[in-house]
Order: sequence, then structure tokens, then C-alpha cells
Amino acid sequence: MQEANRLRRVMAEGKEPAMGCWQMIPGANVSRTLARTGVDWVLVDCEHGNIDDAAMHDAVPAIAACGVSPIVRIPDNQGWMVKRALDCGAHGVLVPLLYTAEGAEQLVKSAKFPPQGQRGFGSPFPHERFDPELNSDAYLKQANDSILTMVQIETKEALENIDAIASVPGIDVLFIGPFDLGNNIGHPVVAGQMHENLHAAIAKILKAANVAGKKAGIFCTSGEQAKGYADQGFHMMSVATDMHILPQGVIAAVNKAKGQENGPKLTGPYGR
Repeated sequence: MQEANRLRRVMAEGKEPAMGCWQMIPGANVSRTLARTGVDWVLVDCEHGNIDDAAMHDAVPAIAACGVSPIVRIPDNQGWMVKRALDCGAHGVLVPLLYTAEGAEQLVKSAKFPPQGQRGFGSPFPHERFDPELNSDAYLKQANDSILTMVQIETKEALENIDAIASVPGIDVLFIGPFDLGNNIGHPVVAGQMHENLHAAIAKILKAANVAGKKAGIFCTSGEQAKGYADQGFHMMSVATDMHILPQGVIAAVNKAKGQENGPKLTGPYGR
């Protein structure tokens, strides 16, 4: 199972960062289109995206069938949400707006089978999202060491508690949400520009992850941004969202057709 989890494998090999993208628009065809772009992972966004439970169950197998890791961002750190994401076969789960180490510990309990956690066993779906030949017994034995448990660092409280959060056993990735983090420390991202205090906060999180032997990821909306964070030593970056790249591509094509090289730029986290 660990080998079948492409995101985990790429980060473990350490040869290059794991690049991925965000899916906010529902539909298995959207999932497959994104997964066939050369990315290592596609995040199915059930927090801010138009992705409900049924759409999540369509997206995850479509992504996995392309040999790419489906990661699900759930709306909140609730056990039943973790269960639904993992029972549909997600290779990892991302919890937004973490505040404390206790919250991270609760996520681990929800995501791991006993004795490490308290996840219930019974779904007939997840093992096939790793390997068609994998049976449910093998999934039960291997899931705890194969599924990625990730927390999103984007609150002032999480930044203050970052060393304790990073040291929680079972947490694999500290993933930075720079837009909410900036908002919550009083330095919002404006017109794509980050305050020096936000840069310092990001560096602090990366350091904490490295000291604790964990991986560090960050949300980016362009390849240029992702390359910059790769050069800093991040292990996992997004390069685009479907809601960003779709209008961006059409805007560029329309401007080119009109002979206008410089058109309006998209500066928000997911679009305008």
C-alpha cells in the first residue's frame, strides 16, 4: 500500500517535491483530467469546493485509477468526516484550521485503526483505491502506515503551538494555508503580495516540520510560486486549482486573440 500511495512514495524518496493540484469543481471527468497532467496528487476540496459526499466518492476512485494520490480536505476536524474520506479510499486526509496539538491528536485517533486510533473498519471501497488486488484484510493491516494524516497550519494558535503539533505521533505533513494564515496573524495577502511577517511564519513552520522529521507542504496557485517554495525545501506544493487555471487559460487565450498581451490577473487563492 505504501508504494501505491504516490504522494507518500515521492516524499519518502526525497528526489523531488511532490507537486499537485486542487479540485473544486465536481465530476469524475474533472478528476481524471487533473490527474493526467503529471501531478503526484490531486486534492479533493470538500471544505471550500463544490464537492459533496457523493462527488467525493466519484472523484477519489477516478484520481486513484490514474496512478495519482487522491487527498481529501474535509470541512472540519470531525471523526465522521475523516471516516467518510478514508472509507471512500483517500490516500490522505487534510484537516483545515487546526489550532492545537490536541486537535492533531484527535485527527490521528480518527484516522488510524486500533490500537493507534479508533477508526471503524467495514467499508468495501478503500482497498481498491490502492491496488485492485488488495483485499480488505491487507488494507486493515497496512492502512495505518500507508495513509497520510495531514494538518493545515493557518491559524495564529497553530503557529504558536507549532512545535507541539509537529511532534504529535502519526501526523505526517504540516500543510500551510498562506491566505488564512496571513488573515489570522494580521497580515493578509493583498494583490498576491505577502508581508515579511507572513514569510517569517512560513519559515518557522518549515523549520518545525524538519526538526520533527515531518514533511512540509504549502498551498500555491502557480508553478512559479511552487518552484520558489521547492527551492526553500518544501516537500509538497500545489501548482494550480481548477477554479484558477480554467479562467486563467481562457483569459489568456482571449487576450492573445485580441492582440492584448497583458490582461487582468487572478490574485485570489481560488480565482478572482
